Amino acid sequence: MRSLFSRRDFLRNSAGLVGLMAGGDILKAAQDRGAPAAAPRGANERLNVAVIGVRGRGVDHITGFAGRHNCVVSHMCDCDTNVASRALQAARNGQNFDPTFVQDLRRIMDNRDIHIVSIATPNHWHALAAIWAMQAGKDVYVEKPVSHNVSEGRRIVEVARRTGKICQTGTQIRSTTGTRQAIEFIQGGGLGRVQIARGLCYKRRTSIGHVQGVQQPPATCDYNLWCGPAPQAPLRRQRLHYDWHWVWDTGNGDLGNQGIHQMDVARWGLGKNEMPRSVWSVGGRFGYVDDGETANTQLCFFDYGDAKLIFEVRGLETQAYRGAMVGNVFHCADGYLVCDGYSTATAYRPDGEVVRRFRGDGDHYANFVEAVRTRQREGLHADIEEGHLSSALCHLGNISYRLGGPTAFDARVQAFDNDADARTTMTFMEEHLGDRHVPLESTNYVLGRRLTLRRGEETFENNSEADRMLTREYRRGFEVPARA
Repeated sequence: MRSLFSRRDFLRNSAGLVGLMAGGDILKAAQDRGAPAAAPRGANERLNVAVIGVRGRGVDHITGFAGRHNCVVSHMCDCDTNVASRALQAARNGQNFDPTFVQDLRRIMDNRDIHIVSIATPNHWHALAAIWAMQAGKDVYVEKPVSHNVSEGRRIVEVARRTGKICQTGTQIRSTTGTRQAIEFIQGGGLGRVQIARGLCYKRRTSIGHVQGVQQPPATCDYNLWCGPAPQAPLRRQRLHYDWHWVWDTGNGDLGNQGIHQMDVARWGLGKNEMPRSVWSVGGRFGYVDDGETANTQLCFFDYGDAKLIFEVRGLETQAYRGAMVGNVFHCADGYLVCDGYSTATAYRPDGEVVRRFRGDGDHYANFVEAVRTRQREGLHADIEEGHLSSALCHLGNISYRLGGPTAFDARVQAFDNDADARTTMTFMEEHLGDRHVPLESTNYVLGRRLTLRRGEETFENNSEADRMLTREYRRGFEVPARA
């Protein structure tokens, strides 16, 4: 296969890493020490894995592959060299040699000895890294959300189908036996027709602080590479890492951070494999003033015609809803199902009588590797199209929210008058904010725009402004293709 990058590009983008390696004992230790040569992809042959993005979630990827499922982590990559030590130790714990550490992910794409690329970068890199990897002939495991916007997700699906590569979404709940059995139970009519699927992301988020001017990225980080497809804008928050979740250029708020897991389960339980008819979102950033841009309190309403999906984000301290904090509640004709964890769920009659409990873990990495070996994407628990559809719901909710405007809380009656479920959920949100001493009488919330989608398409009806937010402008050299 022809190299995706020229030798000149390779040398230019590797120069910074070479200089850091010269004086860093950690990076010297992370150099290749006898990693095995690439093997054919037979059913019982060893697979070489490269993990890209190893500061946080990527360490779990390393643990999931290193010395397991007849895989080895032959390479790990991060644009910040300071994260190498912890990731290297995770690899050592699972296998008997050190992976090669590189700073520029394009070196991973050009390496023909790598079979699998596992992506745990910030959200804005997910799509392009996955596309580059599949174009380079590698199978891909990509974290959630699989995209930073709706168009990117569809492009990943198209590339996966065109290249025939296996591409798994990192929504690991799909592989837990407890949740799989619970979803099968309600889809089989165990509680009657599913009417409303609620997703809950009640996860405490504190202020990220408020800076007075431009901050400097870590000296160990190639900031140009870190930004990649996003604008290379000045850093205007205390921490580069993790807090990118709460800035629109790079993150998608908690709706697309933790919430994507529960959004995926909600859609899965409804059995919906298409876009909703409409979307509507409200919320705000309450309780503190900081450099975060995304909502820390948000409601999203998705109408599928015969069922509804309602999602709620609460970043301030709160109480559980029917026993779930970060989970799902399915309201059915003959009872309700509460998923109160990644691998646990309980079905109830309307009066609260327990019908059945579901328990059981799973191994999402093992499911992916099996599909890589068999070349049967149908065996994936979270094929890339599943990831795209669930990620897209998060993006649609944020588009509605970002197109909205400030509204006084006492205007809620007019806004929600035609939707009793939305009105009830809004009341829950108000009560929650009141319990957290948010002065509703002097506080506005963002009333998002109600948006209708074209049937069978991934565009909006008669709303060019919303359509423009389905994609973004990309920096030269980091463009996600408009078509596969």
